[in-house]
Amino acid sequence: MFSFLLPKAVKQGRQFAQDARKMMAYKRDLWDEATCAKFSDGIATLETANDTHDAKQIEEAARHLDQLCHSYLPKIDDAGWRENVEVFLVAIVVALAVRTYFLQPFTIPTGSMQPTLNGILGFPTKEEPPNPLTQLAQTAIYGRTWINTIAKDDETIGEVAEISRYFFFTYTQVHTSQVVTDPDGTQRLTDQGNTYLIHAPMRTVTEAFGLNSTRTYRRGEPIARGYVNTGDHVFVDKFTYHFRKPQRGDVFVFNTESIGGRMGNPGPPPRKPSQFYIKRLAGTPLDELRVAPPELFINGKRAEGVGFGRVMAAQGDYRGYSNAAESVYANGEKVYTKMTYLNEPDATFTVPALHYFAMGDNSFHSSDSRDWGPVPQENIMGRGVFVYWPFIPHWGLIR
Repeated sequence: MFSFLLPKAVKQGRQFAQDARKMMAYKRDLWDEATCAKFSDGIATLETANDTHDAKQIEEAARHLDQLCHSYLPKIDDAGWRENVEVFLVAIVVALAVRTYFLQPFTIPTGSMQPTLNGILGFPTKEEPPNPLTQLAQTAIYGRTWINTIAKDDETIGEVAEISRYFFFTYTQVHTSQVVTDPDGTQRLTDQGNTYLIHAPMRTVTEAFGLNSTRTYRRGEPIARGYVNTGDHVFVDKFTYHFRKPQRGDVFVFNTESIGGRMGNPGPPPRKPSQFYIKRLAGTPLDELRVAPPELFINGKRAEGVGFGRVMAAQGDYRGYSNAAESVYANGEKVYTKMTYLNEPDATFTVPALHYFAMGDNSFHSSDSRDWGPVPQENIMGRGVFVYWPFIPHWGLIR
C-alpha cells in the first residue's frame, strides 16, 4: 500500500517508532541490557499497534513509548541556550572558513583608486549637520559620518594623534592649549586645554579639515565641521587565484610585507608589514611597461581593457597615467615629484619573474609600484570583485 494512503495515526506511529529506534541505536552503549530490552519492547508494541491500523491502540502504545523516552532521556537543563550557543559557534566557524578561503571584506582606505573606488574622503561645510534622522539615512546610503567639533575656549591645536576604540572605530584625538589674554592685552598659552575626539582617521581630518596649529580658534568657532564618507567596502575573492594566475586589469589586494626592500627602496607607506593595498594589476611577470602620459604601454602596445581605457581617456575625474606624484599646497601651488620607476615618457621597466606591477587609477596621487617596485606573487591576497557598501555611488561589480 502506498504510504500516502495510510491513516494519519499509522503514519505518525511509524515515524515515532522509526525515530525511537534511531535514538536507541544512539544510546545503546550507554544503557544497560534491561533498559535496552524495555525500550525495545515499547517500540515493538507500537509497531504491532501500527499493523492493526487501530488509532486507539496506536495512541496508547505511542503514549507508553513517550513515557519511556522521558524516563530514559531526561530533559537537559538550559538545552535551549546550549543549542543556541552551538548554532552560534558553527556560524562563526563557517564565517571564518569563508573569510579565509573564499571571500574577505576589505575597506578602501585611501584615494589611490579614485574615482573607480573611493577611499575615506572628508568634505568641510559651513552649515551645521542635519537632523539625526537625515544623518542616519545618509550613513546607511552613503556611509557618511557628520563632524561638528566646536572650540570650547579660545585655544590652539597642540597634539594630534590617531587612536582606535573597541577594535573597530578610528578616531582623531585633538589636544588643545587654552589662549589667555593678560590685562595688558598680551596673549599667552596655558597648560590647560581641551581634548576632542573626531570620528575619522587623522590623515582625513588633517587634510580635509585643515587643522592649523598656528591659528587661534575662538570659543564657539568650528575646529572641524563637515562630513566624512567611508571608503568603499569590497569583497575580495581569495579563491580564483588558486586556479588561474592574476591577469592584467584585475583590481587586486596584496599585503606590503617585504615590498621594496628587494628593489633597494623603503617600501610602501606607512612602511610596516601587514598593511593591505588595493590597486589595478598593470604588469604580469616579464612584461615591459612604459608610461607616456596619459597612456600606459605594455610590451610596446597601448594597454587594453576597460579599466585601463577609462584612466587613459582622461575624462571626468580620470586624469590618465603619470610619471610623477602631484602635491598641492594650501596656497594652491602644485609640485610634482618624479617616481622611482617609469619616471620619464621613454623610461621602461621589466617586471621580474614571480612579481606583478601595481598601479592606482588615481595615478597622480597613488603610491604604487612606480614608487616602491613590483609586488611578489606570495603577497597577493585576492581579487576585488564587489562593492557591497555604501550603496552609492559604486555598489556592484568592480571593473
